[in-house]
Amino acid sequence: MSIEWVNRAIDDLRAWGRARGVEVDADEVRLLCDYASDYLNVNELGDFTPATFDELLLSIYPRKVIAPPESAPETVAAARTLVDFLQQAGAVGAEAAEAMRDELTGIEPRMPEALADTANFGMAKSLFSAIGPESLEQAVMIPSGEAAPPDLGEAPCDCPGCTPLPAVRLADEETLTAGLAEVPLLARPGAGPYEDMRAQLPHDPAAEPLQSWAAMVAHLVERDTRGAVTGRTELDEELYDLFDMLYRVQAPVPLGVIGDYLEEVTEVRFDLESVLDRLAWCGMVEVRGDTAGLTPLAVWGLREHFLSLGLDAPEAGDLAEADATGLIEGLLDGVPTEVAEDDISRWLAGRTPATAAAELLAAASGAPAVARGIAVTIVDRLGSEAELEVRACLDDQELRPHAIHWLAARGLAAPQLTQDELLWVSVDMLALAMPAAEEDPDIFAENMAASGPPAHLIEEMWRVDHPDVVEVLELLGRSLPEAAVAKAARKAAFKARSRAIR
Repeated sequence: MSIEWVNRAIDDLRAWGRARGVEVDADEVRLLCDYASDYLNVNELGDFTPATFDELLLSIYPRKVIAPPESAPETVAAARTLVDFLQQAGAVGAEAAEAMRDELTGIEPRMPEALADTANFGMAKSLFSAIGPESLEQAVMIPSGEAAPPDLGEAPCDCPGCTPLPAVRLADEETLTAGLAEVPLLARPGAGPYEDMRAQLPHDPAAEPLQSWAAMVAHLVERDTRGAVTGRTELDEELYDLFDMLYRVQAPVPLGVIGDYLEEVTEVRFDLESVLDRLAWCGMVEVRGDTAGLTPLAVWGLREHFLSLGLDAPEAGDLAEADATGLIEGLLDGVPTEVAEDDISRWLAGRTPATAAAELLAAASGAPAVARGIAVTIVDRLGSEAELEVRACLDDQELRPHAIHWLAARGLAAPQLTQDELLWVSVDMLALAMPAAEEDPDIFAENMAASGPPAHLIEEMWRVDHPDVVEVLELLGRSLPEAAVAKAARKAAFKARSRAIR
């Protein structure tokens, strides 16, 4: 998926809605664009057609997204808004837009049935949903909206042993050096509105450009700039903590979260837009729609500063250049969603679908459930060109149920899942959900209540020869909101433990 064109489209859509007083469900439209990009070769707004919406809303959406049938009108309404935007932005003509609207009129009464029909997705959708949200596909595309905003309410401990810095991805030196020319702060004097800032910063004409930039960043975060950077002394004093937290989050943060944090720690009122304009002028922050994050230059400069303080500030490797095992392990270490999406897309672009499937499935064979789940979700992006490689996994006990689902989802000949295989893959996918479930049990419980395995399936899970079966059943016993089903899970966990002891 080309996340760049989707981001631009959503930014333009929001601006279009504000200008016309139109309520825009940007999250739902983003989801539609993401899936269209991933599965339907839509690489720009002008690639949408009536057939795109038919496949998107009646096939891909029901297979991938956890949504009750009654939510269909909201999704169709978002699609209609997208069509209005496509036409008024000039991406499609009036005749094409009208054809899309006619298609959506026909889709609307059929979509609730598609969402409710388990034949559209078998069991995999509900189990992947327990990972929250949609496994890696969700890490890369979030169906139900943006991820919960990070909590910036408390500054991290200064002790690097307590809060080690995460590994960060750095732009290459050529890109960084070229980027310096785009920083208004570094332009000729008198070229910008914040000249009081320039006088506060060090400048060594003899220094290498990046060395000079590193010195400027260190000055911004460490020295007493007396309000020259943000326009308020109190805010300048909080820049180290703010940049430190943005560095750790490694993803754009909602503007409201940044504003609330700064207001809380400074106890002063200020114009956030003006503050961010000033930080952007000095090359530290970039604003994208309703979010803001560090620029690549800021990440590089802050890492240099952290290293100068003696902190361990690791650099993350480019997962697109790794083998399948390295890709999976890198994603397991935790990668921001946009970075993960880019890594996966570039990794796949360097291989044929058949080669990618063969490498990923070989790495998944015998791996723990979480690693296997990541591999399977990436393979799920591949088309029927990978059929032979996936079909070969029918002889692998652990991968066979996943291979059956992959084949069936593409209309290819596939054996039926046996009851034992159904139970095994249920446990396997829930094992993949465990890390996220422990981190956010409420979301896990909501997902399971909406589309988790039924009680009769849970009652039989104790028979499964899976290394994680006890932990999975105990998790269900703690998390399921329906008392009777939770009790069934706890009872099954007891049986599984007893079976293991014998």
